[in-house]
Amino acid sequence: MKTEQVNAYMGMSDEQHQESLKKAAANLKGVLKPTPLIHSDFYSEEYGCDIYMKPENLQMTGSFKIRGAYNKIMNLSEEEAAHGVIASSAGNHAQGVAFAAQKRGIQATIVMPNVTPLLKVNATKAYGADVVIHGDVYDDAYNKAMNLAQEKGYTFVHPFDDYDVLCGQGTIALEILEELCDVDEILVPIGGGGLISGIALAVKTMRPDVKVIGVSPVGSMAMKISIDEGQVTRLSSVKTSAEGVAVRQPGDLTFAMAKKYVDEIITVTEKDIMDAVLVVLEKHKLIAETAGVVPLAGVKKRAKPGKKIVCLVSGGNIDVVTISSIINQGLISRGRIMCFSVELPDKPGQLLKVAQLLAENGANVIELQHNQFKAIDRYSNKVALEVTVETNGHDHIKQVLEVLEDNNFIPNRIY
Repeated sequence: MKTEQVNAYMGMSDEQHQESLKKAAANLKGVLKPTPLIHSDFYSEEYGCDIYMKPENLQMTGSFKIRGAYNKIMNLSEEEAAHGVIASSAGNHAQGVAFAAQKRGIQATIVMPNVTPLLKVNATKAYGADVVIHGDVYDDAYNKAMNLAQEKGYTFVHPFDDYDVLCGQGTIALEILEELCDVDEILVPIGGGGLISGIALAVKTMRPDVKVIGVSPVGSMAMKISIDEGQVTRLSSVKTSAEGVAVRQPGDLTFAMAKKYVDEIITVTEKDIMDAVLVVLEKHKLIAETAGVVPLAGVKKRAKPGKKIVCLVSGGNIDVVTISSIINQGLISRGRIMCFSVELPDKPGQLLKVAQLLAENGANVIELQHNQFKAIDRYSNKVALEVTVETNGHDHIKQVLEVLEDNNFIPNRIY
């Protein structure tokens, strides 16, 4: 975005911003699916305060992105709408733009990179959009979309660096403040900054006492690094499973908004994210994508007795194969599954002895491989045993391994 445009938006008064947010809410009235706050008994008990979830994973199109895209498209002039719209996206923004364009009766073209999950490609097509697959990363898709916009005269709908888009996202904050008037903090995932900029803009122009905390994966900290360095900074690469926030460079407007209105940005690890996906699924029966649970992954860093914290669950568009992989990783990281190998003397009764020790110590065998051809030394008269067991946490794993060692077995933990 051009500097003069950024300066114009940043120079608006609180009252002007409030009017824009109220207009966005009016545009979205009757379109959105209600997503009332869910009190998390699990996280509240875990961290000793009141923690709520704003479940935008249950929203139309499966994420918050519909808010910004719809508001932008409804605010287009008749001339702009007549030329059709184009966007670049790896998923959630694509569906939001396609849905909004369908509602307004205009044509939408979405450019998506090759890595986009088929689930999101098909969902976008289902809303009537033309999908163009181009490039290996988002940047390739973005450049293609910009070229097509210039060539065909389409109106480009930016996924985050757009005032109408971020005001649409800011309607989330209006709903939170209305429903939980004494909220202390709102935790928001950060990618390009459209979501947190809109939420922070709404909060700080209406309830400046409420803190807005951004949460980023350690492998995708474009906004945090930019704010720390005082200028928009482009990362050479990003590495995170949370594809929805895997952005190399924040927007010019969103950077300015975040710098002015966001109180703090914290980071989370990939392990934190996997754990959160599993907890949300297991304890709350909600399916959320990896980017969607980033705030819950970081809430332990903000929790203090007496606080009321809202964590935005930003999306739930995740395919079954990915869910399976994440569940397994989450189970491992939380000590719910453990795999080990051990060499046994090649004589009767040894396998039974190991099985009895596991049973006596509450480790449920999931998989077992007993293969004499896997022994480290084929001529040692030993047999390799590999066992996967269900456990009840890291302390339980430690107990099981110690019991095996006490009985003259030498387990080698695989994971």
